[in-house]
Amino acid sequence: MANGNGTPPEQSPPQLNVLAQYTKDLSFENPNAPASLAPQAQQPNINIQINVGANNLSDSEYEVTLSVEGKAENAGSVLFSFELAYAGVFRIVNVPQENLHPLIMIECPRLLFPFAREIIATAVRDGGFPPLMLDPVDFVGLYRQNMERQGQAEAGKSN
Repeated sequence: MANGNGTPPEQSPPQLNVLAQYTKDLSFENPNAPASLAPQAQQPNINIQINVGANNLSDSEYEVTLSVEGKAENAGSVLFSFELAYAGVFRIVNVPQENLHPLIMIECPRLLFPFAREIIATAVRDGGFPPLMLDPVDFVGLYRQNMERQGQAEAGKSN
């Protein structure tokens, strides 16, 4: 197909639209309060785990969920723990198929992260602790790590 001057029609540019963002699940626990709120002799050990999941809703719409779990411990005692599942619905059009999966698993969570970070900081602060400001996340590295893990799991199944 060509336009009037014999050149092929321009393809529409790739588009990524955020249609909705929402908290799917939020849990904050302060199991040892009020003792956990007393001044601590040392900095707590904070462990954070981040995962990304995606569901295809239609030909061009995807739900991406950023899951963040964390726990702060000091001297074997849990100060606080939290779980957050923060999601967004994204419309993605005119993106080549080979670029779609990385876009969904890297760029979409990158857009969600600042909002999830704020929710966690507020929940921790409301739990009586200084706000927990999560460090930026390397979603490219996380994606590569997950793809490598999947490749190893598939190689293990075929043996």
